[in-house]
Amino acid sequence: MIDYETFCQIKELKRNNLNAEQIARELSLNSRTVRKWVSEERYMPRKSGWRPSKLDPFKKDIIRDLEAYPYSAAQILARIREKGFEGGYSIVKKYVRKVRPPKVSPYLTLSFAPGECAQVDWGSYGSVPVGSTKRRLSFFVMVMCYSRMAYVEFTVSQTMEHFLSCHQNAFHFFGTCPKKIMVDNLKSAVLRRIVGQDPTFNPKYLDFANHYGFTITPCNVGKGNEKGRVENAVGYVKKNFLAGLRIPDFQALGPAAGYWWTTSPTSAFTELPVKDRSIFLRRKRVF
Repeated sequence: MIDYETFCQIKELKRNNLNAEQIARELSLNSRTVRKWVSEERYMPRKSGWRPSKLDPFKKDIIRDLEAYPYSAAQILARIREKGFEGGYSIVKKYVRKVRPPKVSPYLTLSFAPGECAQVDWGSYGSVPVGSTKRRLSFFVMVMCYSRMAYVEFTVSQTMEHFLSCHQNAFHFFGTCPKKIMVDNLKSAVLRRIVGQDPTFNPKYLDFANHYGFTITPCNVGKGNEKGRVENAVGYVKKNFLAGLRIPDFQALGPAAGYWWTTSPTSAFTELPVKDRSIFLRRKRVF
């Protein structure tokens, strides 16, 4: 599309007996553009807005199909070609991207008030030398849901003793006990879970909860996503610290974690040795 000044220049050069090719070279235009405007009696700017498209007769069908099922653009093309569409894939793909219904998250986003809830879980990662033998490496994670502050403690066992002791150490670190703790249906917390019935809690964990004044909130069966904050934290430790790490002995795990965390861009680390365990504490929300 040319402007009015260029249109006047074309007309002036034409009156000077220049042909379309000569005018095109003079004004750095395409010769077809020049021939088009030479034949016009007056300047007519292009109207903005809607222009007819080969796809227009099929747009209602496309919207109806996309609302019924998340078809791909290629599938939509095949369906409307059966109805007589003669255009190409690009125009269909562009329109499908424009009108496809927005994706709705399959899960509800959980929100929490400060100190309202924490999530706990165990993580496991291979084995670690302990003296002259090897033990499975485990780590306990508690995440405060509002602040995402996390506590991580490495152990070589997931017994009830370790489970409760890790809770106590986490409460000491956070300086408070949350009003409720979300857990997966692990045996240390839930002995039996049947859909439609109240869960049967492990009596030792229930006594522990009553003593500290928090409520046990187990996730629904098969709904581990409900404690996504702590699962993200477990994955973060595995991917960013444990992956590829060669640990000569369990006792070296704490210093290794300290070095990793203090040299990371979001360093804020405290290490407290407790008996045969290494406690690794993180204070930044990075997952």
